[in-house]
Amino acid sequence: MKKDKTFRPDRVLSYFKAEWLPLAFVTLSGLVYNIGLLATPWFEGRLAQCLADILGGSETAAKMAMLVLAYIVVTLAVQAARFIKRFYVRRFANNINRRMKGILYANLVRQSRAALEKEGAGELMTKAISDVDDCVEGMRKFTTEIFDTGVALVGYAVMLLVYDWRLALLSLLFTPFSYMCAAWMKKPVQRAGAAYKKAASALSAATLDRARNAVTYRIYGCEDARVEKYEEALNTYEKTAVRNNVWQSALPPLYLAASEAGVLFILWFGAKNVLGSGWSTWDIAAFTTFLSCFTKLVVKSSKVAKLFNSVQKAEVSWKRIKPLMKQPEQLEALNIPAAQDVTLENLSFSYGEGPIFSGLSLTAHPGDIIGITGPVACGKSTFGRVFLCEAPYGGSAKFGKTEFAALTPRQISATVGYLGHDPELSADTVQNNVLCGSEQDAMPWLVAAALDGEVLAMENGV
Repeated sequence: MKKDKTFRPDRVLSYFKAEWLPLAFVTLSGLVYNIGLLATPWFEGRLAQCLADILGGSETAAKMAMLVLAYIVVTLAVQAARFIKRFYVRRFANNINRRMKGILYANLVRQSRAALEKEGAGELMTKAISDVDDCVEGMRKFTTEIFDTGVALVGYAVMLLVYDWRLALLSLLFTPFSYMCAAWMKKPVQRAGAAYKKAASALSAATLDRARNAVTYRIYGCEDARVEKYEEALNTYEKTAVRNNVWQSALPPLYLAASEAGVLFILWFGAKNVLGSGWSTWDIAAFTTFLSCFTKLVVKSSKVAKLFNSVQKAEVSWKRIKPLMKQPEQLEALNIPAAQDVTLENLSFSYGEGPIFSGLSLTAHPGDIIGITGPVACGKSTFGRVFLCEAPYGGSAKFGKTEFAALTPRQISATVGYLGHDPELSADTVQNNVLCGSEQDAMPWLVAAALDGEVLAMENGV
């Protein structure tokens, strides 16, 4: 991905600007598609009138056949434009999704392990997957409706006004009411969406915890308590998911029903126009076209009301990931320092009031291998993490003449190697775990980790 100095990852508009080419195709094909949609009610009206004329003996079946053929050709052209529009809308959404996730992941890997653990794996997974997908879906629907439905609504409205402006205004009175309802529902929809996201994060965290520590909980007799806590998280998730789906799925039909109320005026006053006693003089074709045009306008307008809910859902997700959406810091290559003594003097560490350990002093020379042993929870892992400087320590810990606490995070990454309790191993050979797919010899790396002898003693070696 090329670096663009004008691109602002924390601005939604920047993503639209970055994808200007797919949006240009969406705009052009959307205009053709939506203007072409106006032909449908016109053809339906002409076909109804032609059928009436054939029954009356003033037209022939050949005229009907020509209308049907023209209708098919126009429909094919309109659907071709629709295919192009949908293709580039999906391409736009895929590009945005890839860009957003790339920025999010790049910023996550630059955070300290302590910061990531504080946020929680479940929360990070939800942000990295669900929230980005919801943001992109909102942007996709917004793009579709702006370049698609907006043009169709204007076209249908103009067509209705041309046929009978008084009846058009009367029948369209209920359409703005559906938009007002959607605006009134904004806060409840956002609250339900935020609660659902929070519950999804909690459930992800509980699932990971239960899978990762199942054996430990069973050994220490905590399994029943963890199961109860997991079930609580699952119940909360189910309740918030149902509530969120109700707001997302139940409201659009209400918007559609409110807009459709205008049909009553069309049936009453439109019939008068056909009989010659209304505001305009219509034939069967005009009545059918007007009714079909209004129905299609209402269906389109209900999609706009539904769009409000999608955008509100995207807003909730955007607020959650926005702090992480920034231009990733460009990191220079690690400057690995030369080997030096590690000196500890009266080292101590405490998570709270009581110290985990204290009074630890030693000097480690380059090449030394030092083993730390002791019972469970005596502070062995904590001692190892002291060198990562994720929390303040007491006493002194120096690399050469420099205090570890004085090193920058990048300097610590170049100086300290740490492998915790949860190494990421694939169910594969030692060689593939070491090389991760690269084509080279694994033995130098095994020698560096003092594992060469152990691996060579295995039945199948690496």
